[in-house]
Amino acid sequence: MARAATPAAPRLLRAALLLLLVVAADRRAAGAPVVTELRCQCLQTLQGIHLKNIQSVKVTPPGPHCGQTEDVATLKTGQEVCLNPEAPMVKKIINKMLNKDSSN
Repeated sequence: MARAATPAAPRLLRAALLLLLVVAADRRAAGAPVVTELRCQCLQTLQGIHLKNIQSVKVTPPGPHCGQTEDVATLKTGQEVCLNPEAPMVKKIINKMLNKDSSN
């Protein structure tokens, strides 16, 4: 004669599965890479922007996350915009920002 499943069995099974999922998620998070985005940030770029509007510029070289150099300017308003690193005006902006930082 077969034993009938008790009402506690489905709850116990659900609890065990939930615990397994939590442990698996925790292990995966512990080994996660430091890079939060594995794709290019800049989908559209500007050809230039006035230097007085820029607070800082971050240049990210090509890598596993993106195959192209990315120049991200933080404006004084706090907005971030992508600049075309090949544009002549952007090259001038980067040089001015680097010279400004090296003179301090």
